[in-house]
Amino acid sequence: MALGKSMDRRGFLLRAMAAAGVLTVGPRAFASINEATRAVHGWERLRAMNPQLIHALRAGLEPPDANGIRLPAGFSSRVVARTGQPPVAGGSYSWHRAPDGGATFATSDGGWIYVSNAEVGSAQGGCGALRFNAAGDVVDAYSILSGTSSNCAGGATPWGTWISCEETDSGHSWECDPYGVRPAVKRAALGTFKHEAIAVDPVAQRVYLTEDQSSGRFYRFTPAAYPDFGTGLLEVAEAVGADENVPRAVTWHAVPNPNPDLALGQTATRLQVAQSTVFKGGEGIYFHNGIVFFTTKGDNRVYAYDTRSGMIEIFYDDAWFAQPELTGVDNLIVDAKGFVYVAEDGGNLQLVLLAPEGQVLPFLQVVGQDSSEIAGPAFSPDGSRLYFSSQRGTTGQSSGGITYEISGPFYAGDMILQSGFEPRIAQ
Repeated sequence: MALGKSMDRRGFLLRAMAAAGVLTVGPRAFASINEATRAVHGWERLRAMNPQLIHALRAGLEPPDANGIRLPAGFSSRVVARTGQPPVAGGSYSWHRAPDGGATFATSDGGWIYVSNAEVGSAQGGCGALRFNAAGDVVDAYSILSGTSSNCAGGATPWGTWISCEETDSGHSWECDPYGVRPAVKRAALGTFKHEAIAVDPVAQRVYLTEDQSSGRFYRFTPAAYPDFGTGLLEVAEAVGADENVPRAVTWHAVPNPNPDLALGQTATRLQVAQSTVFKGGEGIYFHNGIVFFTTKGDNRVYAYDTRSGMIEIFYDDAWFAQPELTGVDNLIVDAKGFVYVAEDGGNLQLVLLAPEGQVLPFLQVVGQDSSEIAGPAFSPDGSRLYFSSQRGTTGQSSGGITYEISGPFYAGDMILQSGFEPRIAQ
């Protein structure tokens, strides 16, 4: 798709987020726009935010660098971890197989931690962590969760923990300490199902969850005593109305049995409320300024749920394009300006930015790793570096995982990606 394309209708998201000063991709059909239209509708505003980044993105990606990464001009990559190798010379911890979902957490010395799930089955999964000092050097690596299965994505909490999600029929969510001090805790109240990811709404004090099933659902959890996830109410969404092309109101229904035992023939979580809506293969999810964004791989969509109005709408759909730039939607993050970055599992193996007024801009592409997927995108707490993994690397096997760092002219400290809340600083 040509970069000079834009959606010609700005939907409820633009209206909902305008009060926060955030311009987002408007939903629905795309149409060509000229420079004058961009100036009126916000493209010039985006350019003013960071001229170097926007110029680089519009110019397209450079040829692959030495690591096989195509980036905009002015950006560079480095490998920070490889599966089976210690990230720190002489260290005892080797980086895990099949690195997947991730997030960053600030440390008291000016550094940060990047956590990464291991999507490995048969109780061989878990989650590892890389610790960086203030200069960006990897100074430690360790496990924060082990003995679990198929840990796919998850989500950071406002109080500085990481929720690691098991993508199995009997999967649970595990609350982990990125700093490696406290043991991980299973949070059964979040439900038993094929978990993909979670996002915390710190304003309404709720959690939103996706389910990686072709007949998956969209859930929310309200803790009985926030921020304790020990007990609470799990609900499933019903998007009211048959027309998916318009914003729909969401009705939430209590799940009768959040922890069914499938071996005993109990009804799966997603099937317990007949009127609940199917979301085809829920993947990444992220909360930003009152909006919950999430992807569904079965139909290559990005949805947006407005937690204030209770309305849901399709934010991006590859069916809107004759030649979509973004397919294979998976993990996603949202930056402090409200721009959505979507990682591809398949597609062109890109990380794609959905910018104001419908711009669909590839931010990076991994070349020569066609049997892999991009996973775990996350910015450092100061917004100066981006981390992600190629889950299977050049080998196409879980033993070939590679974790990268991208540096360049991001928003220079104005892009702190912490889902609308500040990270906890380790004491």
